[in-house]
Amino acid sequence: ILDQVRALEQDMRARLEAQGLFIDPQIVVLTRLIPESEGTSCDQRIEPISGTRHARILRVPFRDEKGEVVPQWISRFEIWPYLEQYALDAETELQAELGGRPDLIVGNYSDGNLVASLMAHRMQVTQCTIAHALEKSKYAGSDLRWREQDEHYHFSCQFTADLIAMNTTDFIITSSYQEIAGTQDSLGQYESYSFFTMPGLYRVVHGVDVYDPKFNIVAPGADPDVYFPHSAAQSRLTHLHDEIRALVYGDGCGSEVHGSFADESKPLLFTMARMDKIKNITGLAEWYGRCAELRDEANLLIVSGYPSAERSKDAEERAEIAHMHELFRKYELDGSARWIEGQVNKVRNGELYRFVADTGGAFVQPALFEAFGLTVVEAMSSGLPVFATCYGGPLEIIEDGRSGFHVDPNHGDEAAARMAAFFAECRERPERWTQVSEGALARIEAKYTWKGYAERMMTLARIYGFWHHATEPERREARRYLEMFYALQFRPLARAIGS
Repeated sequence: ILDQVRALEQDMRARLEAQGLFIDPQIVVLTRLIPESEGTSCDQRIEPISGTRHARILRVPFRDEKGEVVPQWISRFEIWPYLEQYALDAETELQAELGGRPDLIVGNYSDGNLVASLMAHRMQVTQCTIAHALEKSKYAGSDLRWREQDEHYHFSCQFTADLIAMNTTDFIITSSYQEIAGTQDSLGQYESYSFFTMPGLYRVVHGVDVYDPKFNIVAPGADPDVYFPHSAAQSRLTHLHDEIRALVYGDGCGSEVHGSFADESKPLLFTMARMDKIKNITGLAEWYGRCAELRDEANLLIVSGYPSAERSKDAEERAEIAHMHELFRKYELDGSARWIEGQVNKVRNGELYRFVADTGGAFVQPALFEAFGLTVVEAMSSGLPVFATCYGGPLEIIEDGRSGFHVDPNHGDEAAARMAAFFAECRERPERWTQVSEGALARIEAKYTWKGYAERMMTLARIYGFWHHATEPERREARRYLEMFYALQFRPLARAIGS
């Protein structure tokens, strides 16, 4: 999102200057203020965004039903009771910060999109929705079996909020066609909301029209100042190499690690993602553990979560951490695999991709489903060959065999065999690695840049801003129905959480 902000500010300023207007565009990222921030800046009300002139983060706290500030971090699955009051508080804070109403409100993720819907409706401004990932498509049968999972995931609230947001918004930005309408073999994320049933709650017969002109495909990119080709020797951050070498092969450079490499000369098979079921990091570890050929060809480098379960506050993550330790023991991965805690230093992560490329390695994204695949774009921008899931955005990002490879996470042994075959081929014919690396770089340059994203986004904001006002009378009936749906369905469901 911060990369998005930087690109948008540059485009907005360029458009204003082209018209002879030297005005500073104002972009505010609205998020939650967390008093118990544990050493982070999440307790600061205002924080400037680096790489911009005037964009900033505005943090507003959650308040409980008594009006008291909620001090601690809360899982994204538990925040629904706080969002209505948050939207009211945020509206006041935002207008005070800007000195008036914004021209456009962009929601991100399910919770942000609901808040954006509430605020845009009250302030009568244009609304844009960006889902990034809709949980409904991640958890198979989560609508039919919602009661079984509602205690932990509260899908009844989330799916209701999604329906409200995608129907109130003026336009929707997606990263790929699949996100909207899927493929011949699978439903799109939005398509899955067209009709479904949550037994005992409600039945949806026309949730969203995937052919509605409000849908637009605008793929993001990777920050070119951070993610650039490994071959760009003059731009390489060589002063970080000792840190990265310690991270990968040594004491961890202050990060918690588990496992080591017996043979450091092997190329690295690298993955970096959250430690949850959908990202399937434990699945990758199992594929690797079962495939002797892949273990002979490459070392597995995992950057994800925490090796110590007690450091995690998320129940699903703790379960995956325990499973990862079990896999390390079962397949005796120590010596050929290393697990490093999740890294937040974006600049060093960019050089880490290139460090892996220097070893002749590859990046793998093994998710059961990936809405877009930003790490895939980052890795390809660095010149790394990429193996990524065939479910979701990577199917469109990668041209199989040319700029990377698709793998089916439901057939892990085949995926591992394909990776092993690639490394074996590159050992015999090093030019094959270079060929795929160059194909990845060419694909990113042609399709996935922040400059192109910002230009398209700003054009759409103008088009739909006009549409918002021109069609307002025609949309009143639908809006009244959605207001009723919010009051009669979402509000009671949200209030029931924790009661």
